[in-house]
Formats: sequence, C-alpha cells, structure tokens
Amino acid sequence: MSEIIEGTEKKHIFGRLLRYAKPYVGQMAIASLMMLATTGLELYCPTVLGNAIDHFVEGADYTLIRNDGIAYLVSMVAMFFLYVGQMGILATTGQNIIFNMRAEIFAHIHRLGLSFFDVQPVGRLVTRVTNDVESLNELFSGILVRLIKNAVKIIGLAGVMLILNARLALRAFVLIPFIIGLTFIFKKVSRTCFRITRSKITALNTYLSEHISGMKIIQIFNRENEKNSEFRSRSEDLFRANFREVMVYAIFRPCIYMLSILALINIIWGGSGLVFAENAIPGTGITVGTLYIFIQYVQSFFEPIQDMAEQIGTLQQAFASAEKIFSILDVEPSIVSPAEPKHPTDAQDRPVPIVGTIEFDHVWFAYNKEDWILKDVSFKIEPGKKVAFVGATGAGKTTILSLIGRYYDISKGRILVDGVDIRDMDTDELRHAIGQVQQDVFIFTGDIASNIRLLNQDITDEQIRTAARIANADTFVERLEHGYAEAVSERGSTLSAGQRQLLSFARTLAYDPKILVMDEATANIDTETEQLITEALERLMSGRTTIMVAHRLSTIQHCDCIMVMHKGRLREQGTHQELLAQNGIYKKLYELQKANM
Repeated sequence: MSEIIEGTEKKHIFGRLLRYAKPYVGQMAIASLMMLATTGLELYCPTVLGNAIDHFVEGADYTLIRNDGIAYLVSMVAMFFLYVGQMGILATTGQNIIFNMRAEIFAHIHRLGLSFFDVQPVGRLVTRVTNDVESLNELFSGILVRLIKNAVKIIGLAGVMLILNARLALRAFVLIPFIIGLTFIFKKVSRTCFRITRSKITALNTYLSEHISGMKIIQIFNRENEKNSEFRSRSEDLFRANFREVMVYAIFRPCIYMLSILALINIIWGGSGLVFAENAIPGTGITVGTLYIFIQYVQSFFEPIQDMAEQIGTLQQAFASAEKIFSILDVEPSIVSPAEPKHPTDAQDRPVPIVGTIEFDHVWFAYNKEDWILKDVSFKIEPGKKVAFVGATGAGKTTILSLIGRYYDISKGRILVDGVDIRDMDTDELRHAIGQVQQDVFIFTGDIASNIRLLNQDITDEQIRTAARIANADTFVERLEHGYAEAVSERGSTLSAGQRQLLSFARTLAYDPKILVMDEATANIDTETEQLITEALERLMSGRTTIMVAHRLSTIQHCDCIMVMHKGRLREQGTHQELLAQNGIYKKLYELQKANM
C-alpha cells in the first residue's frame, strides 16, 4: 500500500471510520449541540465583560455592572455543565466504538487461515489490535466534534469582529495567509512523522514478542548482551521517530503563538488609536470595552486555528493507524464454509453424524506456488481404523494432517470425509469431528479445567474429569494442591512436557471426536508418561478413526496400516510385517532406528 494516503483513498478510509460511529449518531448529535451551545457562550462572554467595562468607564448605574457580572457567572456555569456533559458523552461513545473495533479485528483474525499466520509476525498483529486501535480513540472521542467546534468558533469570531469594526478586524486577519501556509507545511511533515512512528512501534513490538518467546534460547547461547544491543538500536529508531514528531509540534506551536502575538500587537496598536479618536470625537472610533472584546477575540481566534492544525495532525495519525487496521480487515479468509454445506443424510433426510471415512483423491498441495509438498497422493482410511504415516522430515506427513482438518486448501484433487468433499462441508462441523494432539502443546493462562474445556460451556466438569481419567492425566492433576482449579501460567511453563501432553490428550478427548489425529504425540515425553498414553490409547482408539505421525516406528507397529511418505509421494503402505517383507523404504527406516537404539 502506498506510503502516502491521498485523494480518494483518504476519503475511503475516513468513510469506513465513520461507519463505526453510525450506531452512536444520536449521542454524537447531542454532544455536537452541546458543543455549539458552548461555542456560543464562549463568543458571548467577552461581550459581557466589554459591556461591563464600558458601563464602568461611563459611570453607569451599579445595577448594570452587577447584571453584567451575573450574566457572566451564569454563562460560565452553563459552559461548565455543557462541557462536562459533552466530554462525558464523547468519551463513552469513543470507548464503545474502540471496544467494537477491537472485538471485530480479533474476531476477524480468528477467521483467517493458517497460511496468514505463517507469514505474519505475532507482534505486528498485537500492535494492530492494541496500539493502532487505541490511537483511533482520540478521533472518535474528540477530534471530529472539536474540528466542527473550532470551525464554527473561527467563523463566529470573524463574523463578530467584522460587525464590531471591520477595519480593526482586517488587522487581525492580515496574518491568516501565513498561518495557512504554516499549517499546510505542518500537515505534510506531521503525516510523514506519524507514519514512521507507527511503523517503528510495530517493528519494536514484533521484535519484543519474538525475543521474549525465545528467551530460553537467548540464555542457552549466552546472547543477552548482543540482543540487548540490538534492542537498543531498534529502540533508538523509535526514539528518533518520536523525537521528530515532538519537534514538529515544538516548532509549530511557538510559530502560531508568535503570529498570535503579532496580531495582538497590531490590534492594540490600531485599536488604541481608535479609542483616542472616540474620546476626542464620539462616533469616530471605538470604546475601551470594544477594544477589550477585540483583544479577547484575537487571543481566542488563534487558539482554534492552532488546535485545528494539531487535530489535522492527529487525524493523519488516525488515518495511518486505520490504514494498517484495514489492511488486516481486508484480508479475505482463505478457508470459508460453503453457503449451503453438504451433509450425509439418512432415509428421512436427516443429517448423519460424521463416521470417519477419509479419502485422498489425487491430492496435490504446495504452500508456495508450485513448490509441491504433496504430489498426487491417494489413499482411503476406513472408519475405526488405525493408520500411521512415516517418512523422512519434509516428506509431507504433518501436511496431510493439516489438510484433513482443512486448515489449508489443497491445490489439486479432492479430500473426502464420509464421501463428501471437505470444501463442501461446514468447516466448524468438520473440525468438531476431528481431535488433534500435537507435538508442541500450547497451554493458555488459566487453570487445568479451563485448558481442557477451552471456553466450551457444553463440556461439564464431570466430562473434564472423565477425559482426564481416560487420558491418564488425572495421575498428576489430582496430586496438585487445587486439582483441576490449579493455576497454570502462559504456555504451561510450570508443567513438565509430559504433563502438558497429557493435558492436550484430555483436551482432545473432552470433545469426543470421531477422528483422532496425533502428530508426534509421544516425541517429547519420558518413558513413564509414554506408557501412560499407550495404555490410554488402547481404550481411546476403539470406535474412532485414528491417524498418527511418528518417527519412532516402535510406537506404530500395532496400526492397521502404515503409509510411507517419501518426497511428497505415497511410496508404500501395509502392516508392519507386510512392509518389512517388501524390503523397501520402511525396512531401511526400521533397521536404521534399530541400529541406533
């Protein structure tokens, strides 16, 4: 996407942002009316003080001066309540909009396919959901209404000054071209600075996310000092970007302030002459009160101009963040359920639950273009059968497991479950029927029970205990001080690898899948834990289609069928004894492992 947001693209982004405010148009209208009332009172108050000054100079009755004071007090109190109400409404509305946006982005990220996460750093996504969304808060909670307010205030001030004395008003307006030029330069420079700053924040968050996750490796290889130096360098990049942004404001604000001082001097210079003229010949000049009103208006006239310029800068920052947010929201999910999913039905045309027949029909697959991982793979697994895939690293074993759950779409061919192409099935129904136990187990922050249930309230506490008992996870859970309520930290760092694997197994069983998928489920656990899982597997596999990937051939000899993958192709299949008799790839793998034992 272009580095500069211009023309129709800017209008497109602004239009999309306004759609988020549509449900709250009533609240924003009320806040706008309060803002207009506040602006009117801000224009009115200086005239009250000016009248009071003229009444005092003219020696008018004390009652008039007192009435002016009361009018000023009432106006200020009204402004206070109007301002509080306006800010309360805008703050609440802004937070509601930001809440909805953040929820929408997070929900959208969940719908994206795994291919998206293969290339997107976690830190970048975190920045989009947190920093970039939060930077839009100011837009909805103040910028839009304040822009209108400042525009109305500038027009109102200019109109009142022209009515009071056109010649003196023109003295104040003479510096406006300089202000417009300065604002244009500020807008252009600040936009670039905002873009650079957002990019540097994203880069730093990405770096932090990656290196905190990899802290163990950093400490194992004693790279702390080198990584600290690298972080300092990246942090300095962000420091320089922020410094440039601050300096732009540091230069712009004093320049606007200096112009306001020059305008004030010009008004006092010309206005004082008109006051003396009025004193000499009434009707030829202005009163002291009118000069006071002009001085107040000139001071107020430049405040909204400066505020508008800064708001335009903040608007540019919001556009930069919105552009990055929409770049995520505009990513179409690569895996989408069909509008009318197909389901096997019985004689009464009722949906039949998935049984577990799996068939690959001349499947080709590549993660990148035509760099084929699977090449013309065909096989069929009958319900309730136990099948294992073996082969060298990169042969395509794990890829097959990912394709069964439709986490990626194949390039050519078909994958059928119970005779139906999985691309014609409801994705949620398909994945609900498949339970996966992976080699790298992810444990969420929470407790034991929540990591088995995974927010599925349909799974009862009794089902959690039953699943843990069948998976032999209860052997360690019940020894914990708080049992299933025992707190676990992020990634389950307080649990052993074996305990995490047993929890993963119980998590899968709690969903009672028809198809059980195991990707190196016993690779990273000790012999005792492996024995517990092996005992549980004998009970688990009954009545389920079971597919497993394993490097240790000793763990799959009991399977009904073993499929040997080699360079993306299915080379051999059969039972353990049949494959040994073929004297092919499987036998070589078996003898090699046997020799290394």
